[in-house]
Amino acid sequence: MIIAALVVIPSALVIYKQSQALNLLQLGEEQSLYSGTDPERTKNITIVAIALCVGVCVAVSGVIGFVGLVIPHLIRLSIGPDHRALLPLSALLGAALLIIADTTARTIVAPAEMPVGILTALIGGPYFLWLLVRQYKKGFTI
Repeated sequence: MIIAALVVIPSALVIYKQSQALNLLQLGEEQSLYSGTDPERTKNITIVAIALCVGVCVAVSGVIGFVGLVIPHLIRLSIGPDHRALLPLSALLGAALLIIADTTARTIVAPAEMPVGILTALIGGPYFLWLLVRQYKKGFTI
């Protein structure tokens, strides 16, 4: 667990440090470049940090599906696309959702234990489909 923290915490800090560059990247690569950031460097740093973070988290906790789809999208709908707030809130609320889901999975079928991935899939699956339908209705093709 300590080894995971030694990878996840610095990776998360690197990702958070990239939040302003990620905000500029939302305007497009050309606009980001004109604003003084290097889009390729930003993408490479962010991809490596995210891959390290996700890889270690999955190695420690296993595959817990759809949490990454639900929480960031809900927060983005609530507060907007600013990565300075979106990134830390996604981490905190994602952790809170997993704690609630794990507690529910442990108590709902006590004394047995339901895999937490089943519960998160029941939350995330319909939400993911709703997002796809919503995007499709806006005119985006899938």
